[in-house]
Amino acid sequence: MKPDRILILDRHRIDLKLQRMAFQIWEHNSDAKQITLIGIANGGAAVAASLGERLRKISNLQVNVSTLKINKRDPLSETITLNEDLNGQHIVLVDDVANSGKTLLYALRPLLEFSLSKIMIAVLVDRKHKTFPVTPDIVGHSISTTLQDNIIVELDGAIVDAAYIE
Repeated sequence: MKPDRILILDRHRIDLKLQRMAFQIWEHNSDAKQITLIGIANGGAAVAASLGERLRKISNLQVNVSTLKINKRDPLSETITLNEDLNGQHIVLVDDVANSGKTLLYALRPLLEFSLSKIMIAVLVDRKHKTFPVTPDIVGHSISTTLQDNIIVELDGAIVDAAYIE
């Protein structure tokens, strides 16, 4: 651990947050037969995969998990294509951290090409400094930071391991 980092979530706390988030997703989508979790690569994909495993254990939903790749620094530099038919689906767009809201906003864009039944946003950590009008529906941990602070979510392979503020 770097000395200028402050641990905000360890693996145990993350596990508890993800379990609660899975129950919230199920509660909001209990009328559906299936749900698709779309994780924003890399951290969001790991969070989505974990939520998908948990949803399969606690619900009768058919759970699909996929990954959306987006250039977070320059979202319009690459075309985002989804190869699956999402029409009529319940979708949860998942990311590890909601900072300014920019990545989530641009990740929503290709999803709006479909006629969806429902779309929600879930994030493990939500910062309160939005510069884009995106508010997650399901939040694991909310934190107020300064504009200079960064939230870093670390992965241990495919497992969400820790979250730091630096």
